[in-house]
Amino acid sequence: MARTNPIQFLQQVRSEVSKVTWPGRNEVVISTIMVIVLVILASLFFLLADQVISWLVSLMLSIR
Repeated sequence: MARTNPIQFLQQVRSEVSKVTWPGRNEVVISTIMVIVLVILASLFFLLADQVISWLVSLMLSIR
């Protein structure tokens, strides 16, 4: 693999970055809101699952 000097590397990086299609503000806001909502839903699901499992384990351990 051929090695490139740092200046040539930075030129190539700048060229590639200029080809990137960056998301617009509206797309970023919508994606951020979606991520926050899904994180809240996932945390509520795992909280509920943890509470149910905890209740079942305590129920099983209390029966003699």
